[in-house]
Amino acid sequence: MLETPLLEFSGDDPSLGDAEAFHGSIVLGCRPAVIRGMCTDFAAINAARHSSRAALEYLLKFDIGRRPQVFQGDPANAGRYFYAPDLSGFNFTRTELGLAEAFQRILAHADDTSAPTTYIGSLVAPAYLPGFAEANRVAIVPPSVEPRLWIGNPSTAAAHYDAYENLACVIAGERTFTLYPPDAIGDLYIGPIDNTMAGQPASLAAGNPDPARYPRFEKARERAVTVTLQPGDALFLPKLWWHQVEAKAPVNVMLNYWWDATATGPDTPSLSMLHAMIAIAERPEAERMAFRAFFDHYVFRTEGHPLAHLPEDKRGVLGNLKANYGQIRAMLVRALRGS
Repeated sequence: MLETPLLEFSGDDPSLGDAEAFHGSIVLGCRPAVIRGMCTDFAAINAARHSSRAALEYLLKFDIGRRPQVFQGDPANAGRYFYAPDLSGFNFTRTELGLAEAFQRILAHADDTSAPTTYIGSLVAPAYLPGFAEANRVAIVPPSVEPRLWIGNPSTAAAHYDAYENLACVIAGERTFTLYPPDAIGDLYIGPIDNTMAGQPASLAAGNPDPARYPRFEKARERAVTVTLQPGDALFLPKLWWHQVEAKAPVNVMLNYWWDATATGPDTPSLSMLHAMIAIAERPEAERMAFRAFFDHYVFRTEGHPLAHLPEDKRGVLGNLKANYGQIRAMLVRALRGS
């Protein structure tokens, strides 16, 4: 099991008083945390307590007629939205539908499981359902962060990571998260990074393991942590934690927020990694290991600040990276432009 198990809080814990308290007590610890009963007073959850239809009708109160992308899967796939067997495509179709029509399809499958499954993911609430965010607001998330909704029949999202902090709260149904730490990446057999179901690369082994094809996956499975959320429960996931997500009820609704809680500027670590790949990944092994030593020294700082032996006023652009962010970024831009 993990050396740092899942943290657990109640919704009225003092650590969750506001966004600043949450950031200092939980976010900066970079550990997953489940928060039981955090969202139980949401109007959306009160509607869902009556019925699945009432939950969807509540959402339609905010509908302005925009048509999101909707996934539809063959009932034989049991809601597992994934690659086709040869990785050339996917086992589901995408189409644009109005929310009222999409919700009718969701309810149709709930009543008749021989009908196709329907799934709407990452629906930006202010864009499609203006007013929903204000009526169902999570106080511990920075107010500028837009909530997203995930709505559909039973579904399984293959294990993937997010490049941002993620706070997810169940509105209707339930969600089971299976978590793997970031350093399990080599044991998860990750698919292509530029041909994905919904943006992030996913594990080919988690959820449907074949020991002969994915022998290392057993190491990841031994480190997995599973948690099930009921309506009102929330889960905080630090960036880069792998998570498989299963929605098990006939109709499921989840709300989530993504934000980079530790950013000092517009550049993202994932873009830095992509550039490092084309600059370093296929150089000779000895050269890669030499660069690794430099990355450990300057970036990961495994032994502390790289210029700790110098007075602060003699450290140049490395003296205070936040203060010197613009200067370093300008150096990079000039170099990439060849000037």
